[in-house]
Amino acid sequence: MSRKKMRHGGFLMTEIIVALTIMAMLLSGMALTLNGLAKFNRYQLVRQQCIAAAQAQIDSITATGKPIQDEDFSRIWPQLSVSIKKTAGTGQWQTMELVEVTATGRNFRKEVEIQLSRYVSKIVPLAEGK
Repeated sequence: MSRKKMRHGGFLMTEIIVALTIMAMLLSGMALTLNGLAKFNRYQLVRQQCIAAAQAQIDSITATGKPIQDEDFSRIWPQLSVSIKKTAGTGQWQTMELVEVTATGRNFRKEVEIQLSRYVSKIVPLAEGK
């Protein structure tokens, strides 16, 4: 009887070690996957913020003729920067102005840059008091 116990004595311990090793590999694989998904989601968030900021600037220029004030922009989107370039329209767009807005943000080590453009009519400001 004692000879039989000695022959199969380490089988249970081997099963436990193998099972724990497989579980550790699965958990580390899941952790790496979740980390990658978190980075991707953060990138998408910064990208969406850049699109919203650029679109808001274009809408402001279209509606009022002026971009959003710097202090308001930095209050709404503190991690982003924006640049605006206006050029005269060409061809059939001669009577209009091309507004190009570039919004830039950082995501970990990557830089996210979104550029939107639109032709807008040249707005003549109304006289004060009229």
